[in-house]
Amino acid sequence: MSDPDPFEQFGLWFAKAHKTEPDNPNAMTLATVDQKGCPSARTVLLKEWDADGFVFYTNLHSRKGQELAQNPHVALLFYWKSLARQIRIEGRAEQVPDARADRYFKSRPRESQIGAWASAQSQAMPGGRGEFERAIAQIEARFKDMEVPRPPHWSGMLVRPNAFEFWEEGAFRLHHRTVLTADETGGWTSKILYP
Repeated sequence: MSDPDPFEQFGLWFAKAHKTEPDNPNAMTLATVDQKGCPSARTVLLKEWDADGFVFYTNLHSRKGQELAQNPHVALLFYWKSLARQIRIEGRAEQVPDARADRYFKSRPRESQIGAWASAQSQAMPGGRGEFERAIAQIEARFKDMEVPRPPHWSGMLVRPNAFEFWEEGAFRLHHRTVLTADETGGWTSKILYP
């Protein structure tokens, strides 16, 4: 690890992943917990990031959306097999302002915009795939010849980190691990971990 600022270090590794990872270098595992404390994880796509944190977009009625509303503490994991590197991030999620979500929604393909309205994400589909296809057709008709607005149940979540772990594979499983945790001064405290 070459930079003591975790966001700068993330940027260096992320840029390299864009050159070496064949598909979706922005894929990250998001782990949440439900109200009983049971964890669940899924892969989402990082869409924006800066020194405030990491943003993904979702249906707020989905399982992850409901779990985030109940408990905003999350973990993210980037794993780039091509680089033999991973970054673990722990932090707190919060909904992005409407204007930011609107801006991103407008940048999506129209088909994805329609899908955001038509999909009751994570809910059972008793009528099978045909039910979803009918919902898509209804939404297409509803917004025919007009811009598709962002659904009120669809937005972005910003994960504000309080800890990073940068992991690099080492020979014979003698890996390199560096953890940076937020301190009271607004800076970061660094320590090396045994593999």
